[in-house]
Parts: sequence; structure tokens; C-alpha cells
Amino acid sequence: MTYDRLVCANCAGPVSEGRCSLCRANRERLQQEGPLGGLTPMALIALLAILIAAVALLAHQTA
Repeated sequence: MTYDRLVCANCAGPVSEGRCSLCRANRERLQQEGPLGGLTPMALIALLAILIAAVALLAHQTA
């Protein structure tokens, strides 16, 4: 999840603005996680399965 849509429970402001120390801490944490940081393990497994299926399909079509 991106922090531009999150609302802080402490100050009720957008986390992306960093109005309070809690906002700033969460914004820093979310920036450090990277683009795949918010994915659940099941979502990562599903993406891996899709990638393997796509490679197998491509290999089958070229053979």
C-alpha cells in the first residue's frame, strides 16, 4: 500500500504530509520497504506461480 492514501490515526492528516512524528515514522518505513514490501506471502507465491506458468507456456509454444 502506498502512503499517499493513508490517513494517520494520531493527527487525522494524510501520512504523505508528515504532520506528526507518527506520520513521519510510517512514511519513512513505507519508503524503505520498496515496491514489493506491501505484498503478502500468498500474493508473492501467486506471482511466482504465474511467472512459472508463463515461462512454461512460452517454452511449450517455441518447441
